[in-house]
Amino acid sequence: MIDFSVLDDPAWHALTTDQAALGQRNGAAARFRAELTPIGGLARYDAEAFAELRPLVAPEDAVGLVSATHYRVPADWEVLQAVPVFQMVCEAAQPIPDIVPVQLTAADAEAALELATATEPGPFRAGTLGMGRYFGLRSEDGRLMGMTGERMQLGQLTEVSAVCTWPEFRGRGLAKALVSYVSALIAADGRVPFLHVKTENAGAIALYEKLGFAVRKELTFTVVRPR
Repeated sequence: MIDFSVLDDPAWHALTTDQAALGQRNGAAARFRAELTPIGGLARYDAEAFAELRPLVAPEDAVGLVSATHYRVPADWEVLQAVPVFQMVCEAAQPIPDIVPVQLTAADAEAALELATATEPGPFRAGTLGMGRYFGLRSEDGRLMGMTGERMQLGQLTEVSAVCTWPEFRGRGLAKALVSYVSALIAADGRVPFLHVKTENAGAIALYEKLGFAVRKELTFTVVRPR
């Protein structure tokens, strides 16, 4: 039986299990390598854990903490952003759709970063493609129209992330096809897909519900940096 409680602090559990090799840890604090993503996690949200997080954050960098825990950020840290998100989980069987996207590689990093920077699906950096399998759909002239892929992995749970499409290609069902495809691959591996979406993004939430996802809990994505 799957322990969904680990999803209350998905980054911490990913960084201390399946994806430990992709990050750095200092006591009760851990983060993914900065070139992959700014996401990190804490075993507990107190002053001591934040103090242990500090040496993992380079000058001018920041770290994003996604958690269901309500906590006060210590005064020696600056809160840059605090975004409420719904965490959605899909336990229904996922058939693989007919459309077959291309798997992205390091050669696609620049195009993927450009797309993510323009559309802001969430934290995305030059090395994010190295966190899991990412897929995209291309136009006839080879342009990357949209993409999504796998980010955090913990136990039997895999996160679907970076769902984004260039505005001029929206309305064609690309996001639906991509999320369906990646979710089906995850399910075929015997794992359960989950994702995070801003609570205000009603359109995306409705789409994910049609694909079999259901809201599990509201979390907060908090971006902080040392003062």
